[in-house]
Amino acid sequence: MIELDQIDKKAASLLDGYLVRKDLVRTFSRQFPVPTYVVEFMLGRYCASTDQEEIDEGLEIVQRQLKSRTVRAGEEELFKAKALETGEVKIIDLVTARVDNKGEYVASLPSLRLTDVRISSELVNQHERMLTGGFYAELGVTFDVAIAQEAKGRPFGITSLREIQLSKRDVLETLSKARAEFTSEEWKSLLLRSIGIEPAGLNERQKNALLLRMVPFVERNYNLVELGPRGTGKSHLFQQVSPYAHLVSGGKATVAKMFVENTARGRRGLVCQYDVVCFDEVSGISFDQKDGVNIMKGYMESGEFSRGKESIRADGSIVMVGNFDVDVEHQQRIGHLFGPMPPEMRDDTAFMDRIHAFLPGWDVPKINKDLVTNHFGLVSDFLSECWSQLRNQSRVSELQNRVFFGGALSGRDTNAINKTVSGLLKLLYPSADVPVPEEDLEWAVRIAMEVRRRVKEQQKRVGAAEFRNTHFSYIMGADGVEKFVSTPELQSENSIGGDPLEPGQVWTISPGGGEEGSGLYRIEVNEGPGSGVKVLNKPIPPAFRESIGFAEQNLYARSMQLVGDKDPRQHEFTVQLRAFDAAKSGAKLGVASLVALCTSLLKRSVRGGLIIVGEINLGGSIEPVHNAVTIAEIAVEKGATSLLMPVACRRQLVDLSDDMATKIDIQFYSDARDALLKAMAE
Repeated sequence: MIELDQIDKKAASLLDGYLVRKDLVRTFSRQFPVPTYVVEFMLGRYCASTDQEEIDEGLEIVQRQLKSRTVRAGEEELFKAKALETGEVKIIDLVTARVDNKGEYVASLPSLRLTDVRISSELVNQHERMLTGGFYAELGVTFDVAIAQEAKGRPFGITSLREIQLSKRDVLETLSKARAEFTSEEWKSLLLRSIGIEPAGLNERQKNALLLRMVPFVERNYNLVELGPRGTGKSHLFQQVSPYAHLVSGGKATVAKMFVENTARGRRGLVCQYDVVCFDEVSGISFDQKDGVNIMKGYMESGEFSRGKESIRADGSIVMVGNFDVDVEHQQRIGHLFGPMPPEMRDDTAFMDRIHAFLPGWDVPKINKDLVTNHFGLVSDFLSECWSQLRNQSRVSELQNRVFFGGALSGRDTNAINKTVSGLLKLLYPSADVPVPEEDLEWAVRIAMEVRRRVKEQQKRVGAAEFRNTHFSYIMGADGVEKFVSTPELQSENSIGGDPLEPGQVWTISPGGGEEGSGLYRIEVNEGPGSGVKVLNKPIPPAFRESIGFAEQNLYARSMQLVGDKDPRQHEFTVQLRAFDAAKSGAKLGVASLVALCTSLLKRSVRGGLIIVGEINLGGSIEPVHNAVTIAEIAVEKGATSLLMPVACRRQLVDLSDDMATKIDIQFYSDARDALLKAMAE
């Protein structure tokens, strides 16, 4: 028996009857040829308890029922014989149906290898999903001896059918009441355990990626792509956990099956009947009709498709999962991240624009025995019913007057981010009446912006000029600070990316001096109430102490020119110098230090990809830089796109090679105010 932790105990007291131990599920799903949610349906009925005796009794019943009702390979004739001898046999199977040449419905039961089982039109019309891929059900199968005597008779028939999914409708209320007793982190852990994952060994990014996989279940018409390494369980959630999801495995996807049949009755396809349609191994998917991809694009944009003159609405989410054959860095070098998609989608920026989120599959760890949980989680059919009901709600209103998006977002970007935020908040707060705290809202916004920006970056790589501005940013609250969101695979913490840094952060290069060569640094300044400048580095390099002292005195002396009516003497500045090369002294970084102090006070960011060079003395004069060409070459090597230098360096830069001069935009400043104005992002 596992040791119950805090989350288990809370869940057991609040969700009695809706929990199941996930290690029991794995035991049975290996033994019997049925998906996880079928096993959990049975376990939820008989083993939803923390009392070991009750669990043991329930396990016996589940074992007995699964043994007597699931057909293993080689046992088909045994079950058929039971139907013949006793008149009826109960089985659990995937039931599908079709219309035969005579216009009658016939069902298929794959585990009995029967493809022509009688079924009434009433049963088919009550459960139309059996016509588009089928579902698991508890079935009563009979054998009629009289019909068996007829030529081409169909002796087997289905007389009763019970879908394996929850029939209660007030489940969302139960979930919402329980959620109120958990912290956000505990609730995320319970959700992850409910899909069989143990969150204890996962980092924040891995948890976020797994939670993002759940968004298509709670958000209507949500389009998600996940590409990543093999063995991370990409299709598991869509195949095993919810009866509301349908997995289309590689190969041809027919327009009729996906959307609507071109017949008099025009039976609706998968996107109308399931909450989520997932394309597995997406690189091998192709449509049977030339315009299949266009119909798909139209549907992904508006949630509608047409059949003749009639326009049909559906709200099934589209998920595409596939494998990367190379690492992410290599894929970024040789092409773009949509490379593994089918040829008709791979370079189509209009198709990409309809993707709301690109989930970084490389952030999800490979599924191994340490990653699967032995704790309690929600029973799959309860969870999937709650998710299905959450689709009728929206949480976009949570963003109004609380989060303001930056100017780089197009209408489609905003829509995509809104949908992702709404989905994540529904997972975290199943009740619409509970106010969402600031930190959880920001958590959802950052994830949503990153996964949409990843789409935008690929569009930019394909070469479309209209997508060149990818600097996604947001402001929390009317007087908040603008924060930029990047995608980690494009930018590491320690390299100069194209994104503006947070206010108070500046890249700079020291010209060196004495024995020390030039080197790259980042100055990071935070301001708060108080007074003075405090350097956090221990010990403080003497050369940097001198530069930051000059910067501080110039800020006080020229505050009106630099920061307007803000009084820097009423603020305390904490400064940290981070060195990225062998050079550690931080010599002659006065101008960059002054810009960092000013931007932290003004709550403004410095332009992305910019390095600021130069020293200022106590009188406010800019000192000459003697090795401007070397500094420009280092800036190019470090990935900077622009360099801001004292105007006195202009003559030296005649010696900069043509090749270097084309790789970086060099601008000049005459004094501290000029440097500040040219450094700040528009």
